[in-house]
Amino acid sequence: MSSVRPKKHLGQHFLKDLTIADNIANGLTGHGDYHKVLEIGPGMGVLTQFLLTQATETWAIEVDRDSIPYLQQHYPSLKERIIEGDFLKIDFLKSTGAPLAIIGNFPYNISSQIFFRILDFRNDIPEVVCMLQKEVAERLASPPGNKTYGILSVLLQAYYDIEYLFTVKPEVFNPPPKVNSGVIRLKRNKVSNLGCDEVLFKRVVKAGFQMRRKTLRNALKPINLPTELIEHPMLNQRAETLSVEDFVTLTNLISSCQKRV
Repeated sequence: MSSVRPKKHLGQHFLKDLTIADNIANGLTGHGDYHKVLEIGPGMGVLTQFLLTQATETWAIEVDRDSIPYLQQHYPSLKERIIEGDFLKIDFLKSTGAPLAIIGNFPYNISSQIFFRILDFRNDIPEVVCMLQKEVAERLASPPGNKTYGILSVLLQAYYDIEYLFTVKPEVFNPPPKVNSGVIRLKRNKVSNLGCDEVLFKRVVKAGFQMRRKTLRNALKPINLPTELIEHPMLNQRAETLSVEDFVTLTNLISSCQKRV
């Protein structure tokens, strides 16, 4: 098998530039002293070849059945560590073990879902290096007060330190996407517990940003704000101005008032 055809329905854009692939692989720092790396959607292995020389144990998960025989043929040392399946659906840790880093050129159309999945396994994933749509990459790394700061920014930054590494132009892909890409690195922080009701925290964050142009007083109406909190000064702000710590504080205020009712 000499090549694999990129498939539109899988959101595939195969990276062609070896220097960029090497730079992405070099983005891994070994944070958390892991010894395993899982690549999501290796395609034809442009990034994989660098991981095989750098990581102690490289794994790959691929949903495209055409890519699997190609990878087995061209990277025989990876053969027993290719997982056929959907990262969003299968228990990949059952095969790889933990801890492990995640790396890959994430399909634009499911990148947010991939990050929510990573959050589910955050205690087993100390580091993530990935390429995705530039605007999404910037949003995830954005600090409070920025218009690109949003729901996933807060949820990820609660558990990871995020750094925007570099921009990648469309012409280095086959086929070229219509937008620029961005590479970011996530490193697990030391937060094991947010110190609040984490289910309520997610509800507060999501509600706050779903009507981001409104003050939190109005945006949080769907979660039935306690009456005694209505005049709290924090509710005069918009969601985009609050840090993770601010959202934790707000969640605890709401929770404590609800418990007194």
